[in-house]
Amino acid sequence: MASAARRLATVLSLVSLAACTSGRTPPAPVAPAAAAESGQTMVSERLYFGRNIPTGGTVSDSAWAAFLADVVTPRFPDGLTVFQAAGQWVDPRGSLVHELAMVLQLDHLPGAAADSTIAAIADSYRVRFHQDAVLRITDTVQMRFYRANPH
Repeated sequence: MASAARRLATVLSLVSLAACTSGRTPPAPVAPAAAAESGQTMVSERLYFGRNIPTGGTVSDSAWAAFLADVVTPRFPDGLTVFQAAGQWVDPRGSLVHELAMVLQLDHLPGAAADSTIAAIADSYRVRFHQDAVLRITDTVQMRFYRANPH
């Protein structure tokens, strides 16, 4: 039980995330929609962006919205999902931290380009908001849209 709690604490300790590096051209957008129509294998990513700033304060709603609009949406223009979460983790200084987080769900075709794009998003948040870490969880999934037939 203690080792499971420690693993969970370690995973949740990566909840904080990265910031924007100026002067870099963003990678090309990653578009999953066409592949998902046929039920193709996709990659589903969850990024956990902690809202506490280790030096004090929190990432405001307006700062998060600007990050999403400026950094994430241009790279995933076909869609994404964001939801709020509350969690806890042990930070690099050994303190148990309770914090709110934003969770970003991204679905895309497998490949090095998408992988580096997501890493750049995490790094951007970590730098911009002086975060210790960003948690990334990656799953391979089958994705399919069920849509109404246009007449």
